[in-house]
Amino acid sequence: MTRSTRAEKIQHLNTAFNLLARGYTLAQAAAELSERSGTSLRQAYRYVHAAQGIKRPVPVSAPAIPITIKVREDIVAQLRAHARSSGLTIGEVVARAVIRWLAREHRRG
Repeated sequence: MTRSTRAEKIQHLNTAFNLLARGYTLAQAAAELSERSGTSLRQAYRYVHAAQGIKRPVPVSAPAIPITIKVREDIVAQLRAHARSSGLTIGEVVARAVIRWLAREHRRG
């Protein structure tokens, strides 16, 4: 049996959340989730218990694709420090900066 991807785990969690929101009991939700997703009943219970702790479904983001770039050492140090202090990953910091830069470039025409 293969491991679930992050997106699949979020999907299972959201399915469990939706089942509970529709009034399923813990046992009913776990059984239904297990049947729908092909996970074990034990794993389905884990998703159902986790779903009890969230207030709304979790958004499913697009998968990230790793890339390699070369950046000066001093910039990498600043990037790492910023990521650490903001609680974001380096990839999230870079992605946000690139999105802002692309939006600004698009406005320039």
